[in-house]
Amino acid sequence: MILDLFNREIIGYSCGEKKDAAWVKETFSRIPYPLTDVKLFHTDRGKEFDNQAIDEILNGFTITRSLSKKGCPYDNTVAEST
Repeated sequence: MILDLFNREIIGYSCGEKKDAAWVKETFSRIPYPLTDVKLFHTDRGKEFDNQAIDEILNGFTITRSLSKKGCPYDNTVAEST
């Protein structure tokens, strides 16, 4: 799920058997806004986000990547509590 931190609205979601880059890419494709409107993408350090396809989406639409610190779940409290 991709959550807008401004108002905690879910703007993209997907589900499947595996959490992988294809799953993340599908989630991005469901965002009902132009991806150029997305400014920041914050994630934990999950393997599904460490992928060239995800990098291409972020770089192609000039979306800044933000990562949680290693071993610090408090950096990702919004996602963990949703």
